Amino acid sequence: MAKHKWTAADVPAQNGRTAVVTGANTGIGFEAAKVLAARGAAVVLAVRDTAKGKAAAEKITSASPGADVRVQRLDLSSLDSIRTAADQLRADHNRIDLLINNAGVMYTPKQTTADGFELQFGTNHLGHFAFSGLLLDMLLPVPDSRVVTVSSVGHRIRAAIHFDDLNWERSYSRVGAYGQSKLANLLFTYELQRRLSGRGKTNALAAHPGASNTELMRNMPSVPRVAANLVVPLFAQPATEGALPTLRAATDPVALGGQYYGPSGFAEGRGAPVLVRSSAQSHDAELQRRLWTVSEELTGVKFPV
Repeated sequence: MAKHKWTAADVPAQNGRTAVVTGANTGIGFEAAKVLAARGAAVVLAVRDTAKGKAAAEKITSASPGADVRVQRLDLSSLDSIRTAADQLRADHNRIDLLINNAGVMYTPKQTTADGFELQFGTNHLGHFAFSGLLLDMLLPVPDSRVVTVSSVGHRIRAAIHFDDLNWERSYSRVGAYGQSKLANLLFTYELQRRLSGRGKTNALAAHPGASNTELMRNMPSVPRVAANLVVPLFAQPATEGALPTLRAATDPVALGGQYYGPSGFAEGRGAPVLVRSSAQSHDAELQRRLWTVSEELTGVKFPV
């Protein structure tokens, strides 16, 4: 008998559940939000550009009339914006079932966030770390609530946590900084799950989309970007497929805390979502704890676990 390939059709009913998806105006975040809304979830598109967010919400409600889709401004490169968004979500909702940390930037030129952090580390990791910490107590009482953080195969590429220069002030590598941020996503997930263990209701999981044809590479230098635009469509899967690992981590009833989902195909580039392995470095418990402590210090956010 052929092994069942998990698809969007396997997402169970989400009626009565509230999902917050960062970066949901485009790409895999949009596709994940679209499926969750179609399955009955109340979905919040947490996005930096609210005009694009509203356009995305209209597309979702056009496809699923009656869907409950709202837009919340969130700039993950600003701790002030993160706190404002968290306060608004707390005012608008009495619970959160799914927090999907999807937004990200990739291979950006050397830039800093509003708070002086290197842009990729500050947005991809510290922004989501702070956002999760400020909202976690809204998930803790909710049965089968989940924090799903989107990492990347890039967590293996020139990836290390440069504690002596987290903001790449001495030298800068677009690839290295991206790798650091995506490794940090996994270290955060595994440490959060360790802290949640035994509480019984909330779990932390991670996913990666493989090679997906999205706007994420828009910040690459011009020559490699042109090459990527020619090559990626030949090998990458569409965003609808790239969103499946995220959706499986968020909704599969048998998914467990601390698991990592990605595509099943060659080099995890494409294919149906399955359990995958992350690097040995991502499972270093001492590294996880050290990054957690530093992240709390840098963001000023303390978790209720």
